[in-house]
Amino acid sequence: VQLVESGGGLVQPGGSLTLSCAASRSTFTINGMGWYRLGSGKQRELLAAIAADGGSTNYAPSVKGRFTISRDLAKGTMYLQMHSLKPEDTSVYYCNAVPRPFDYWGQGTQVTVSS
Repeated sequence: VQLVESGGGLVQPGGSLTLSCAASRSTFTINGMGWYRLGSGKQRELLAAIAADGGSTNYAPSVKGRFTISRDLAKGTMYLQMHSLKPEDTSVYYCNAVPRPFDYWGQGTQVTVSS
């Protein structure tokens, strides 16, 4: 499996950013997939997930209402739209399978929320 995250950067508080995760189409249709980020204890925390059939999404309370997960199977890409960003959203963001991530993790993409 190959997972390539991109789209991170520096954004001011209250700003928006969209992350992308590139993988094979089958990765998204066989597995539920999600976005994770490194927490304060350096554990990866699951933020958002989308079912393998694309029929449902779930969000962690910390991002619900601000982040939206979606995917484009034709492009083999999953997205995380992030709005109303806060300094505490600063982290490295990863995509991987849910509920059980693959052993392989991509390089992640750094999001920094700062004025």
